[in-house]
Amino acid sequence: MTYQEALSYIDGLQWFGSKPGLERISELLKRLGDPQKQLKFVHIAGTNGKGSCAAMTASVLKAAGYRTGLFTSPYLSRFNERMQINGVEIPDADLVDIVSLVKPQAEAMDEHPTEFELMTAAALLWFAREHCEIVVLEVGLGGRLDATNAIDAPEACVIMNIGLDHTAVLGDTVEEIAAEKAGIIKQRCEVVLYQQSASVTEVVRRRCEEMGAALHIADFSQLAVEFDSLEGQVFSYRGAPYAISLLGANQRRNAAVVIELTEVLRRRGWRIEPEDVEHGLYAAAWPARFEPVSESPAFIVDGGHNPQCVETTVENLQNYFPDTRRVLLLGILRDKDYESMARILAPAGDAFVCVTPESERALPASELAALFEKTGKRVAVCDTIRDGVTQAIAWAGEDGMVCAVGSLYMAGEIRGCFGLEVRHADDGN
Repeated sequence: MTYQEALSYIDGLQWFGSKPGLERISELLKRLGDPQKQLKFVHIAGTNGKGSCAAMTASVLKAAGYRTGLFTSPYLSRFNERMQINGVEIPDADLVDIVSLVKPQAEAMDEHPTEFELMTAAALLWFAREHCEIVVLEVGLGGRLDATNAIDAPEACVIMNIGLDHTAVLGDTVEEIAAEKAGIIKQRCEVVLYQQSASVTEVVRRRCEEMGAALHIADFSQLAVEFDSLEGQVFSYRGAPYAISLLGANQRRNAAVVIELTEVLRRRGWRIEPEDVEHGLYAAAWPARFEPVSESPAFIVDGGHNPQCVETTVENLQNYFPDTRRVLLLGILRDKDYESMARILAPAGDAFVCVTPESERALPASELAALFEKTGKRVAVCDTIRDGVTQAIAWAGEDGMVCAVGSLYMAGEIRGCFGLEVRHADDGN
């Protein structure tokens, strides 16, 4: 099997779709020798912020000297991004080996695993083979029935910010969605919760009581900003100073959750010194989350893809570019609440360039543009993402700025327009 054959096999499983349930992944893992039972985990769920939290957590654990696996989705530029050890993607040869082991076991099953189930099993097998001391595991969708929930009780569960997304699968209210995500909480594990509404907190608290799990809630009143610019930010949490390169008040809150998590892990016997937390947070990178990729004009790539996300994007635009002409480069998937997203984004832009993300679920750019034409502002429809980048930069001019937002499925190609790629294992660093 070649690298391309391995990718084609994984990609070919998309027709199996998304089927909630743990039966298939549990059987597949058992056939592979239950590699997850050789590993310890931090398991992270949530609507927004879970990827950033996972990246920061992995960076802190690496700084503490642990061989740390990281499993996230989706990828921006290259499939290998989804599985990393100490910040380095799975090498092509390792991916081929792992898929070669997983494929015959998957095909021997009465009901074939889905793409995400196979990918999860492959990652867990690789992490076990590479003797990871701890794995930071990001939930794919929901929690209770997500393939990642086939693990035993983790060292800690993290529940990040919860909002309305994937309502057709997870429920129509934040409380219903919270119940699905709280399904990752298992007997006697530690739980760290992003501070949020009383109703969501109560759902998580009840689940913790049922499972005999200790609940720890981040306290955002303990956050104090000292410095905040496009160069990064400095803040204190519970009186201790920290610096991060990730931008936005949301990332300070995400970092506070990670700081709470490190305290929980320390009490469970993990050696994590205060300087490890400082160094790990400072070194953490998470592309396409209000990420500056160019200066003249300023160009921001943001993966905001639901109403709650784009509200944060608008807050960041007002904070970092309060008096700047703003051109929004937009592409959204049809199964998102794109009308609400458009209403939130419309006041934040002076002009809009619409494109179609690279996805079968994409909303056509012309349909998206129709929503913004109602504003009376300048609107363009471009045939390709690269054309959209060119048009947005032209409209912004040297003194303006561009923010690309709406879907992570276009973020990788946009970053590629500026020569930015996620680091690959074959780079040797």
